Amino acid sequence: MISKAEFIVMRLKPGEELLAGMAEQLSHYSFDAAFVASSVGSLSVCAIRMAGHSDTAFIKGTFEVVSLSGTLDRTGGHLHMSVSDENGNMTGRHLMEGSIVRTTMELVIGILPQMKFTRKLCPMSGYDELCVEKKENVYYEK
Repeated sequence: MISKAEFIVMRLKPGEELLAGMAEQLSHYSFDAAFVASSVGSLSVCAIRMAGHSDTAFIKGTFEVVSLSGTLDRTGGHLHMSVSDENGNMTGRHLMEGSIVRTTMELVIGILPQMKFTRKLCPMSGYDELCVEKKENVYYEK
């Protein structure tokens, strides 16, 4: 499916919790499908979870966000993040609540107005997985 995109640009400030800050700024917009188009920033705490685990690791230090990617919908999202520490060592995992901005977090969020993202249990994976629908009656001039 193809959809045009619109973009929201935001900056989170030192001390803000990453997911809560994103959610607060995105709450001013109405959308059913979005994605992280770009991210640049640093963290003093990384809250991340390894695949197949239920516990969140809270790692304190000086981290540069190397990548943040994923999908967003009305109920939240599915985001993965990679960070490097002050020695250039990298780690990446599922982003969880509790990551704290160190100096800045600059985000560009792509909104897909012709799409709707939901999550439903996939019997193959055992997890709630992305379902994509095309919205009806949303038209753009060519």
